[in-house]
Amino acid sequence: MAKLYFNYSSMNAGKSTMLLQSNHNYLERGMKPQIYTSDLDNRYGSGEIVSRIGLKAKSNTFNTKTDIYKDILNKNNNDPVDCVLVDEAQFLTESQVEQLGRIVDELNIPVLAFGIRTDFQGKLFEGSKFLLAWADNLKEIKTVCHCGRKATMVLRVDDEGNIMADGSQIEIGGEERYVSVCRKHFKEKKIA
Repeated sequence: MAKLYFNYSSMNAGKSTMLLQSNHNYLERGMKPQIYTSDLDNRYGSGEIVSRIGLKAKSNTFNTKTDIYKDILNKNNNDPVDCVLVDEAQFLTESQVEQLGRIVDELNIPVLAFGIRTDFQGKLFEGSKFLLAWADNLKEIKTVCHCGRKATMVLRVDDEGNIMADGSQIEIGGEERYVSVCRKHFKEKKIA
């Protein structure tokens, strides 16, 4: 029976690496996964998922208007889809999370979503909020704060390394823009 999985963490915990490994496992067995990532993250080009350790794969992209259910339904009618993998799942809308549930419930295709739980102000992203509420299986991917505790939050830094308290919820970036920290250091706004 197919399920909707949400694998979440703070930044730099290996979410994309895990997604790419899952994709590889399906392909290695002759199966046909479909990969999606947000069109907001084009650091490596549109429709490309790249992990920090160098793994990469081409991907479908989604934006707030993409109907992922219809896309998978059409692809599945032409050539069976064995799994749907979603990177940057925090950028999904409530409607798109419902669509992922329909893919699981109506098409019996497992969906593995990977994303960040909270933004740099400690607030849930829309996609993460509804995945936390509706996923069949939740898995926290752990990473560590500079103090050695489990990092569950992220701080955004500017070009000089100063911690930012304000700004839009979405700003694409990696290690140069975000630092994963524990709750204590998130509250203290301390990165080292």
